[in-house]
Amino acid sequence: METNNSSPFGTLRIIECGQGISAAFAGKMLADLGADLIKVEPPQGDVTRRRGPFPEDKPDLERSGLFTYLNVNKRGVVADLTAPKGRKLFSHLLEGADILIHNVPRSRREGQGLASEALRARYPRLVIAAISIFGESGPYADYLGYELTAANASGWAFVSPGASPYEDLPPLRCFGDQCDLQAGVHTAMVCLAAYLHQRKSGKGQSIDISEREVVTGLIENNLVHYTYAERVASRLGNRVIGPWFIADCSDGQIFVIAVEEDQWQRLVQLMGNPEWAGEELFRDRLSRAQNNDALKALMSDWIAGWKVQDLYRAAQEHRIPFAPINTMQSLYESAHLRERGFFVQLDQPGLGRLRLPGMPSRYGNSNWAIRRPAPRLGEHNLQVFGSP
Repeated sequence: METNNSSPFGTLRIIECGQGISAAFAGKMLADLGADLIKVEPPQGDVTRRRGPFPEDKPDLERSGLFTYLNVNKRGVVADLTAPKGRKLFSHLLEGADILIHNVPRSRREGQGLASEALRARYPRLVIAAISIFGESGPYADYLGYELTAANASGWAFVSPGASPYEDLPPLRCFGDQCDLQAGVHTAMVCLAAYLHQRKSGKGQSIDISEREVVTGLIENNLVHYTYAERVASRLGNRVIGPWFIADCSDGQIFVIAVEEDQWQRLVQLMGNPEWAGEELFRDRLSRAQNNDALKALMSDWIAGWKVQDLYRAAQEHRIPFAPINTMQSLYESAHLRERGFFVQLDQPGLGRLRLPGMPSRYGNSNWAIRRPAPRLGEHNLQVFGSP
């Protein structure tokens, strides 16, 4: 294993295996902080190599944007864990490791040498973080699933999209792979806690991470409404208080919200005190919510005369909490993110120079850095195993 002496995590040695996003994102967070991480892929490569996006929409195992983002700062090897030779190579890696992170389903672990109890017996210092959709116990323990499964099983999709007027439309999961990513964040956190315990006691442990439970714990007041008030949240219906809507400016969209009475009064002033604002329909925030469609129609012409950033700044000056609806381009070009150095440069073989999202945190006595590009398939086999 390698050592990165410039980071407080530089002596942390991690092995990551499995497929997809959750384990890879957990590993990415720790690798970005300086840990030496070796990613073990099957002979055909991680599935994210085939997901893209790809330059010019031409699939290429070495040019996937998703794989590149998830695997910067990692070394990569190939080992077939379903075969004896691959498991033997894998066992050598574990002998020098502090942490193993994987998301192999429980029903497939024994055949890949990943059964937690067997690993604990053989490597008593090893921290084993095993991610699955439903966890390692309970009636669903052996069920397979994907991010979409977690989104529905956790209750998140049941309340999404919020305040929808379309009863015939089904629940929707949030865009992207948010359940996998949140499971990765949780895994990275508990790995560090277990590693601290290992440093003090000399003992490792196995950690059972349920993606469903990670996300269920994040749906906040929807679950609280049920457990405390016996009220069932719904994605259907209208907002209780208003105004609350998204509107079109001349060059984009803005989130219009002014639900406190003093905010509403300042918004009326900003709009030039239109006569209709004094109508009984809009007497308080409950009435404004009940008549939100009419309110939006009356405000639309005024909003359309503004540019997004100009209206946003004017609202800020009046202490009204409007917010721009950022596109991917506006985020990429954001002056604020640029000043904070959020997007970082990466020279990725086969892709050239890229700008990728970096770490969302800054450190007083240490720093993170891109030390190496995402590995090509099996790139470090010779270095790690002594054979290609």
